[in-house]
Order: sequence, then C-alpha cells, then structure tokens
Amino acid sequence: MSQQKQTLGEFIIQNQTSFKYSSGELSSLLNSIRLAAKVVNHEVNKAGLVDIIGAAGDTNVQGEDQQKLDVYANEKFIQTLTKRNIVCGIASEEEDSYITINSQDENHRNKYVVLIDPLDGSSNIDVNVSVGTIFSIYRRITPVGTPVQLEDFLQKGSEQVAAGYVVYGTSTMLVYTTGDGVNGFTLNPAIGSFYLSHPKMEFPENGSIYSVNEGNYVHFPQGIKSYIKYCQEEVDDRPYTARYIGSLVSDFHRNMIKGGIYLYPQSSKNPSGKLRLLYECNPMAFLAEQAKGKASDGFTRIMEISPTELHQRVPFICGSKNMVDKAEEFMRISVERML
Repeated sequence: MSQQKQTLGEFIIQNQTSFKYSSGELSSLLNSIRLAAKVVNHEVNKAGLVDIIGAAGDTNVQGEDQQKLDVYANEKFIQTLTKRNIVCGIASEEEDSYITINSQDENHRNKYVVLIDPLDGSSNIDVNVSVGTIFSIYRRITPVGTPVQLEDFLQKGSEQVAAGYVVYGTSTMLVYTTGDGVNGFTLNPAIGSFYLSHPKMEFPENGSIYSVNEGNYVHFPQGIKSYIKYCQEEVDDRPYTARYIGSLVSDFHRNMIKGGIYLYPQSSKNPSGKLRLLYECNPMAFLAEQAKGKASDGFTRIMEISPTELHQRVPFICGSKNMVDKAEEFMRISVERML
C-alpha cells in the first residue's frame, strides 16, 4: 500500500457518533459480524481441499437442499453473535423460526435483532464461483429485557438501522451501511484485517449491464419480457451487456461498481417471487438506496413492503436508478394493457 488505509474497526469507532442510536452496541455487533465473516472466509477458501463442499443431506425451511457450507456458515454466525451477548434475537434463512437469546436473563438489555442469509449463492461453491453473506439489523420494538417476539423481525425495510454483505471472491470484501452512505472494506489475508478500500460507494445513475436468469424467460411476466427485449435492442447506448453470476451478492456488487440492474421477478414457477424479503431484498434495498440506486418489486419500493412472515418471498428489481425506473415503466404499461 502506498499509504496506510483505515481499518474497519477504526472506521466503526470513528463514525459511530453519526449513528443516531450511538451507544457502542451497534459497533460491537458489526465487529462480531466481521469476526464471523473472517472465520467463514477461511473455510470457503479451503473448498476442494477438505470435505466441506457438496450437499449436506438436509433441506432448509424453504425445501431447498442445504450445502455443507450453508450449515457451517449458519452455525458460525449464530455462535459468534450469541456468545458475545450483543443481540436479543437472530433470524436466519436456514432456520425454521427465529432464535431468542438470553430470554430468561432479566439483565439482558440488548436492543438489536439480526436477520441473516449466511451463505448466499452457496450452490456456486462446488465450481469455485463467488458467494456471500447478507445481513440486516433492526432495533427491537418490544420492551427491552423481555423475550424477543416475531414482530421484532417483521419490520419494514425502512426501519433497518444497518445492513450489509460480505463477498467471498478474488478478494474478500465487507460492504455495509448504517444510513450514512455505503463503504467497502477489503480483507488483507496476511494480517487478518479489513481495510477501507471503497469509500462512499454509489451506483452510476445509468448502467449498461442487466443481470437476470434468461433461462426462465418464458415464465416471466410480460413487463419483464418487454424490458429484456429493450435491453437487447441495438438503439442509442444499447444493447446492454448480460451478466448473471447466480449469487445475489456478486451480481449486486458488480452492478453497484459498474452500473447495472438485477432482476429476479415473479414467474409462473414462483408467483410470489423467489428471493426472501427479510434476508435478501430488504438489506440489499437499503444498501442500494444509500448508494443512490433503487430497489423495487416492479411496482412498489421494497423497503415499504410490510412483512407478514419470516420467510416471505417477493419479486426483486434493484440497481442503477434510471434502469429500475425503466423496468417499472414496462411493468406498469403491461398491467395497464391488461385492464
């Protein structure tokens, strides 16, 4: 390095006063996520050398086959957050229900709940493609000192106090926001520290990349089909470039840096959408908006959707603002033509 970069720990401490609920707890919570990410990163980097790739033999609550690293990452994040006694509850994509922490301890005064997708894109592990972790943090709404309740997790995305992701790729990065912009930190594996490498990350207002699984094209609603054809037209600055990794974290990260749109709409196979509102869409929507992007279900701002269940699925369109606006326009026109 030509000059010493700021570590994640230093950055958290320096900026905690800009957080309206500043008390030190959120800083400790973010540091715990940092620690768990380093542990998971170490294991991800051993894929192919030890017996941690492939299916675990179980299914999660959504009926999906769990990968061995899904289980490992889930255990590590839950263990780290639980042992440090800094949250009152955890909800994970890999768990049937939420986890209450120290509910019988009358001195348990922790105010935060964490929702987490421990290993996004885990099916890519076997083929050495980037995967990630997504996290979302809320202040509980039930009385402090009492057992956490379902309503503490079923909050709109607009109520998030922090969100972020870790991408395990050619380098390992932790990207997060507390509502004051988005910053990215890259892990130096030689010394085990994250350093500020991408300050004040922002989506370009326009982009030239569209990310969608076009293998599902026939199942998409007409509005999305029309938008995809628009992306492919040879007009003005188009056609756009198609780039789809199959890991939300990786696709989002690329599009935020280069400018683009990510689409996972509802389909005839998944009428309610495929991605989870609480574990994937809300945290990514918070990051997108803080990075001057936009996130929508095609008609509604993602962070204004009122959750009704822990594992609720929704359609998801996210990325450069003007591109999302255009996709919404095609969705709206399609519906109007049906009326």
